[in-house]
Amino acid sequence: MSESPQQPYRVLARKYRPQTFAELIGQDAMVTTLGNAIKRDRLAHAFLLTGVRGVGKTSTARLIAKALNCIGPDGQGGPTIEPCGLCEPCIAITEGRHIDVVEMDAASHTGVDDVREIVEAVRYAAVSARYKVYIIDEVHMLTKNAFNALLKTLEEPPPHVKFLFATTEVNKLPVTVLSRCQRFDLRRIPADLLAGHFGRVAENEGVPVEPEALALIARAAEGSARDGLSILDQAIAHAGEEGSSGVTAGQVRDMLGLSDRGAVRRLFGLILAGDGPGALAALREQHDYGVEPVALLRALLETVHGTTLAKVGGSDDPAQSAEEREALADWAGRMSFAALHRLWQLMLKGHDEVVRATMPIETAEMALLRVIHAAQLPDPGELMKKIVSGDAASVAQSAQSAQSAPAPSQPPSAPSQALPADFRALVALLESRKPWMSQQLYDYFGLIRYAPPELVIRPTKPFESEFNRDLALVLKEATGVSWQISSAEGPAEPSLLEQDRASENAARDAILAAPIVKAAFEAFPGAELIDYAAPERRSA
Repeated sequence: MSESPQQPYRVLARKYRPQTFAELIGQDAMVTTLGNAIKRDRLAHAFLLTGVRGVGKTSTARLIAKALNCIGPDGQGGPTIEPCGLCEPCIAITEGRHIDVVEMDAASHTGVDDVREIVEAVRYAAVSARYKVYIIDEVHMLTKNAFNALLKTLEEPPPHVKFLFATTEVNKLPVTVLSRCQRFDLRRIPADLLAGHFGRVAENEGVPVEPEALALIARAAEGSARDGLSILDQAIAHAGEEGSSGVTAGQVRDMLGLSDRGAVRRLFGLILAGDGPGALAALREQHDYGVEPVALLRALLETVHGTTLAKVGGSDDPAQSAEEREALADWAGRMSFAALHRLWQLMLKGHDEVVRATMPIETAEMALLRVIHAAQLPDPGELMKKIVSGDAASVAQSAQSAQSAPAPSQPPSAPSQALPADFRALVALLESRKPWMSQQLYDYFGLIRYAPPELVIRPTKPFESEFNRDLALVLKEATGVSWQISSAEGPAEPSLLEQDRASENAARDAILAAPIVKAAFEAFPGAELIDYAAPERRSA
C-alpha cells in the first residue's frame, strides 16, 4: 500500500486514519453504544467526544457523519454503523468536500459571530444529505458569549441537524452545554493494541520492524494512535532507505533518547546490590550513549512499579519481554512491600530533582547514591524492634507508664462502682452516647474536681450555658444517678488532649534519647524521626 510516485507523500497518521468503525481501535464500548442507538433510531441531536490527543475524536466524528448519511451502494440504505464507503455521501465526507458536513476549528473560530453563522444556517434543510452535520473541534476554545449564542439551538435544533463536538479539555465546557449532549469518553489506547496496529501499518508499508521496536513506539505514544504513527513515520525515515534491515529497537531508542531496557535492569540490579561505583559507571555509560538522565530515572521508576505489580500478582504487560518479566518476578520474590514503597519514594524524589536541576547528570548520580545508601539502612520495623529490646526499653516503658498514671488531683476516695472511675473514663463513657459532647470534654475542658456524682470543670473557650445542663442529663441517663455539673475559674488540670500530647512528646523524647537512635542520627546527620504516633483517640 505504498504511495505511487505520482502522488505526494502522505504521513502515516493521515494515510491510516480510520475509515470504518471496525478500524477504530480501543473504543469498542463507544462503537457498541452508538450502533445500538442507530439500530433503535434513538439518535441524540448532539454528541460530545472527549479524550486525550490522538485517540480518534475527529475521526470518530467523521465516521458518525458517514454513518448518519450513508445511503448504501444502491442509494436505498439508511443510517448504519457500517457505512459502505462507496456511495457519494461517504466518499464526499471522507474527502472533506460534502456541503452538508461542516467542520469548524473552534481554536481559530472562537467568537460569537462564528457561532451566529451556524445558528443562522441550521434553519435551512440539508442540500443533499439526510442530516446537516456540524463538527466543531476543540469546542472548549469557544468564548462564553459564543456558548450562550449556541445554547438555544443546541437544546432545540431542527430535526435535520446534528452537532458533533470534540475536545481534549472537557472540564472547560459549561455545564449547560454538557447537559445537552450525549457524551462519549474515548479511552487511551492500550500499548498492546497500539503495537499490533503499528505492526500492521509497517507491514502494509513494506518495512520490517522489530517487535521490541513496536513496543517502544507504543510506550512512547502514551495511548495516542496519531502520536505513535508519527513516531513510526520518523523511525522509518531514521532507519534509512527501504530494503535495509528495517527498524530496530536500538534505532528507536537512539531516536527517542530512551535507555536500553536490559541496561536499566542491570542498573537496577546494581542499585539493589548496593554497588555504588558500578551503578555510577552504568549511569555514565547510558549518558554517553545519549540517554537523558531524567529518562533513565523514569525507566527506573517503571521498573520499581513493574516489580510491585508483579508482587501484587497483577496481569503481565504484553509489551514486556520474557526476560523482563522473569527479572521482575525475581525481584518481587526477594523484596518486601515496605522496601518497594521506600524505593519508589526515593526514586520519585530523585526524578523530580533531576527535572529541575541545572546539572542533570550530577544530580542523577547523587540521587542514585542516596537510594543505595538508604537501601542499606535497617527497615523501620526492625529498627523499632531493636529499640524496644535495647537500652531504650526502660525509658520507653517509663514514658508509657507516665502516660497511663492517674492524675495527681484525683480524689483519694473511690467512687461508686456504678460510676466512671475518673474523668477520662467519664469521657470514654460518653463516646458511644454523645460523641460530639465527649469530644468537646476531651479537647476543651480541664478538670477542677471529680467526686461522682459531682463534676467541676473549667472550659478553655466559651461554651453555651446549656452545655452543663445537657451533660448532666446525658450522664443521668447513662449512670442512673443525678449529677451536679458546674464550671468554675481557677487551677485546673490540662485538658485530656493536652495531657495526651504531652505524653506523646515524652515518649518521642525517650526514643530520641535511646543510644541506637542517637547513633543513627550521628551516622546520618540529615535524618529525621517521622511517622511516629502514639495510639490516637477516636475523633468524633
